[in-house]
Amino acid sequence: MLKKALTVLLLVVVPTQAAAAVESILIRSRLDPNAIEITGIDVLFLYDEATAAQIPGTKSAWYANRRSLIRELGEAFDLVSTFIPQGFDSARPTLPERAGEAIRVLIFAEHEASETAPVDITEMPRVLIEIDPFGIRVSAE
Repeated sequence: MLKKALTVLLLVVVPTQAAAAVESILIRSRLDPNAIEITGIDVLFLYDEATAAQIPGTKSAWYANRRSLIRELGEAFDLVSTFIPQGFDSARPTLPERAGEAIRVLIFAEHEASETAPVDITEMPRVLIEIDPFGIRVSAE
């Protein structure tokens, strides 16, 4: 009886990390089809707090350290990169198999200002990313 009570107590006291709600991502470009521009969108699926703590807080820091972070973090996260040409109607990137296990999901976009923080979409099941001349807008689809 005491063992069962301790087990129940541990389940109540030890916090568990919530899984990401992200089920789908749709990317649309609202840029002029005659412009010559391609925007890169990086979606990071982070599976533990230690990995999440290593992700830079700005777009410029992410892209400056991207290669080394990919090498260092290895299997601790998944990166989905999509390149969208101007005026492209839409793209729906394939999510990683373990996307539902992520504790945090962040978006970085090349088309944003250098000090822009990543957008946290962890709680959004259906995500719409729109690229316009001023940057990206992220909302529920």
